[in-house]
Amino acid sequence: MNAQSSLFDGDFSALTRRLQDDAAGVWAVHDRACERFEAGEEVYLLSVGDPDLATPPRVVQAGIDALHKGRTHYAPGRGERHLRETIAGIETRASGKPCDPDEVVVFPGATNAIYSVLACLVDPGDEVVVAEPMYIGYEGIFRALNISKAGFALDADAGFAFRLEAVKAAITERTRVVFINTPGNPAGNMIGESELRELAAFCRERNIWLVCDEVYSMITFDGPHVSLRRAAAQLDNVVVIDGLSKSHAMTGWRLGWTVSSRLLADRLLDFTSSTIFGCCQFVQDAAAFALTNDEEYIQGVREEYRVRRDYVCQRVTAIAGLSCDVPPAGMFVMIDVGELGVDGEQFADQLLAAEGVSVLPGIGFGENCRWHVRVSLAQPISVLRPAFDRIARFVAP
Repeated sequence: MNAQSSLFDGDFSALTRRLQDDAAGVWAVHDRACERFEAGEEVYLLSVGDPDLATPPRVVQAGIDALHKGRTHYAPGRGERHLRETIAGIETRASGKPCDPDEVVVFPGATNAIYSVLACLVDPGDEVVVAEPMYIGYEGIFRALNISKAGFALDADAGFAFRLEAVKAAITERTRVVFINTPGNPAGNMIGESELRELAAFCRERNIWLVCDEVYSMITFDGPHVSLRRAAAQLDNVVVIDGLSKSHAMTGWRLGWTVSSRLLADRLLDFTSSTIFGCCQFVQDAAAFALTNDEEYIQGVREEYRVRRDYVCQRVTAIAGLSCDVPPAGMFVMIDVGELGVDGEQFADQLLAAEGVSVLPGIGFGENCRWHVRVSLAQPISVLRPAFDRIARFVAP
């Protein structure tokens, strides 16, 4: 048996080889922490963005009701009409521009939506310009599609602020897509309306697609999120991606969507029909219910994350050698550990070994985060408090 299997050692596609990269090492601290946690040790996991909050009970019930109604069959490739009408209505009100339900395509999660969009826009070897720090998950998508990545740095000295000139400088004749994320993961930065408008016009003049990941759009603290669709004067080169994972604590439900031109939506339909063949009917029914019965819940979620953000930032400020900017959105805080004489990877590794607290090394998000670690707000104060007690003890001279 072993001899037979050895004949196929390494007999895998180039795609699988591209996915074997150094990014996996960024998760090594988190993986070790999970192993210790599952073994019964008292370990505090501040390294992953899976909300501890429960999916709203009424949304769960809506999914159960849909199951009882037999909503367990194939769904239309674009997504259920009722859900797409709901999303289109939200987009129309938020942007002030009409959105047709057929411009919406539903996917099993925002990650799959991003993969599908880039698969339809970029050929292998083409270039995508992306902000750094960036969500770690983008890297795997770029590698899977054999896309060349050109990063431009957010201004780490100004709370990871977006600078339009940095984007323009990164664009080359090979650039097919500019990919942005607002509010951003990991830094919680938000891109202003005027900057989005100018960027959209700049990209359109150069026949470049502008794709915006807006999955944290509902988790803002210091001002409302402005969608790319609202800011852009023209929408034919604009793609917006959103989902329910973070805003409605529905990570495991796997529900995301794209809003784009009808021309691209038709291409996305062709692609998704060949890959996933539609999303669960009952999940889409629950999603439509969530989006139309969520105002009070979202206010509560936003306030809860605000309390956690403020608590974490206060604790960081009180620890000599650590510093952070107060993020205006999102569910993470980036902590600068450079004054301690170690980079984020060393800090995370040593912190877990000494105190049983896991944070994510910043280098996985981009070179400009080498001296940072990311702390997730997806834990209650009752967890954050003892975790930061340990962090303070670890840093103390």
